[in-house]
Amino acid sequence: MTTTTEQPTTQADISAEIEQVGAESAKADIPQPLVDYPPYRSSILRHPTKDPHHVDPETIELWAPCFGHRDVGRLEADLTVGTGTEDPIGERITVSGRLVDGEGRAVAGQLIEIWQANAAGRYIHKYEQHPAPIDPNFYGVGRILTGPDGEYEFKTIKPGPYPWGNHVNAWRPAHIHFSVFGTAFTQRLITQMYFPGDPLFALDPIYQSITDQQARDRLVATYDHDLSVPEYSMGYRWDIVLTGSHATWMEEGR
Repeated sequence: MTTTTEQPTTQADISAEIEQVGAESAKADIPQPLVDYPPYRSSILRHPTKDPHHVDPETIELWAPCFGHRDVGRLEADLTVGTGTEDPIGERITVSGRLVDGEGRAVAGQLIEIWQANAAGRYIHKYEQHPAPIDPNFYGVGRILTGPDGEYEFKTIKPGPYPWGNHVNAWRPAHIHFSVFGTAFTQRLITQMYFPGDPLFALDPIYQSITDQQARDRLVATYDHDLSVPEYSMGYRWDIVLTGSHATWMEEGR
């Protein structure tokens, strides 16, 4: 009896697929991102296959939690305090921006949530298997309501990259997950913010599943020296655009 052993997928294999799919999609007007994206191995299991609008929104609202303006505290936007007896480990950063529509008009009073890995690239989650240290002083979650000009601001720790099981030696670029709720929980949109100059961009199938370079660029924050606090933290600015041709990519319906 003969047996065959399938060779593990390497980064070189994934990079070749990314290049091929990118070349093919450049020839056609394809909605972004590519939800069935072969280099992202589990995308076939993650993208929607049915109409995402068949749920009764009123029924969902009966079971979903509800928040008022008084339910979101000011300190919930500061991920560096109130989580332990000492300061969290890592590079302190401020992430600030505006939530706007396609015409640049402010979207005020909207709930924005973030979650992220710690400086070592580790999430606090029961299924997390990455053997990096857990920071007992950093939970990695925060939320805020946008202000009158659509503004938001989080204080946090710059997350580290982390390995994932897509292929051999696969690493995700450092990123922060953002969730925008709109006026109801059925309107929830999810996206990711990345940091400028990350060397993992070209290697990451999730980031590269957006084959339009300009759309990818809109997920990357810019360093803002005016947001940096002297001798304390670095500053990054990232606006979230909800509609229009320059909209921020969202994982709507995924």
